[in-house]
Amino acid sequence: MLAAFCSKREKACPMDAPPKLADVILTLCREAGPDKTIDPEQVARKFVTVDGRGAATAWQTYLNPVRDNVVKLALEGKLVIYRKGVPVEDPATFKGVYRFGIPASG
Repeated sequence: MLAAFCSKREKACPMDAPPKLADVILTLCREAGPDKTIDPEQVARKFVTVDGRGAATAWQTYLNPVRDNVVKLALEGKLVIYRKGVPVEDPATFKGVYRFGIPASG
């Protein structure tokens, strides 16, 4: 399972190398498909599981890093951020509860 989150640029993925948060976000979005959105909590909980830290690190501590990565990926055009089911106009300045997913065309 860990190998699925390794960067495509890496030739080998050592089993002790932690996955990158952005890779976890993109993998979960691809698995959901273009018709579904992801909740940031899903990514945070998955990252704790994949990261191997389990109870030592609460999933809530990853919510801000998840948001930062989602905004970056949205600005790169790899994700769409939704508020109340509608894509946000500016990923860098939106506020409140959000979901995200891959663009319908990609």
